[in-house]
Amino acid sequence: MSEQTAMERRPEKETPMDRARSNAVYVPNVDVLETPEELILVADLPGTSSNSIDVRYEDGELTLNGKVEERSPGTARGLLREYGVGHFNRSFTIDEQIDAAKISAEYTRGVLTVRLPKVEAAKPRTIKVKARD
Repeated sequence: MSEQTAMERRPEKETPMDRARSNAVYVPNVDVLETPEELILVADLPGTSSNSIDVRYEDGELTLNGKVEERSPGTARGLLREYGVGHFNRSFTIDEQIDAAKISAEYTRGVLTVRLPKVEAAKPRTIKVKARD
């Protein structure tokens, strides 16, 4: 990201549904990158599937929701658990002008990548200086 914040993390919203859940809430690690053309959000979500991830963009806010399932096969008892499991909800306020129709999301090998292309007006451009002699 540039010195000017293009995307800021919003405090996670607790809903009555969150308080009613008996299992843990998982907070995935996220990196946000910026290029002149787009913002790129990369979230670590090992153990989930693309079907259990919901990505929404509305009124300048990007929200990720989903669930990472427990990793205990059969009767195995967990002795050490370092990966997060449970429901997750992350929200980010987007300061850049984003072309909502071109947002894309891909889930590969436990990593969710969300691409948020900037509208043409928000992209930097070089202005050619004309000589007048």
